[in-house]
Amino acid sequence: MTPEFRRLAADDLTLLHDWLQREHVKRWWRDCESLDDVVTHYLPAIEGREPADLYAIVVDGRPVGMVETYLVADYPEYDELVRVGPGVAGVDLLVGEEELTGHGLGPEVLRRFVDGVVFARSATTACIAGVEIGNERSLRAFEKAGFVAVRDYEEEGRPHRLVRRDRPG
Repeated sequence: MTPEFRRLAADDLTLLHDWLQREHVKRWWRDCESLDDVVTHYLPAIEGREPADLYAIVVDGRPVGMVETYLVADYPEYDELVRVGPGVAGVDLLVGEEELTGHGLGPEVLRRFVDGVVFARSATTACIAGVEIGNERSLRAFEKAGFVAVRDYEEEGRPHRLVRRDRPG
């Protein structure tokens, strides 16, 4: 199972909405209840009006999830919260197809995406993620992908663990 990535398109928002309503995703991604919420939240980045890059995770020709990256400095409130310095990108992912969870897809997506997309920007020195502490599967996926725990913090009233992977070399 080798994941590939393609830019998320406006036509993908209905599928993204479907994934966000699935119990294994909804538990951790809480901000988009309706399709209108999804469009309002994600369409600006798809159209280049927000500084985040959104990708569909594609396995065997089928979209199965989403992964996004952004420069932490482009989001001042988050930057102030995590205090990681310049040149650091953030990454978030969701595997929408539950039958593909628990089989190593998450770590493989993270490894390939960070190496091939995030670190393709030469100015990016590290990649971070803030993972809710209760999300053990996600924390293990990041660990298997070479991320290390930096510290714990609170975001939106929930405990999170900041994980980081520095650019090799």
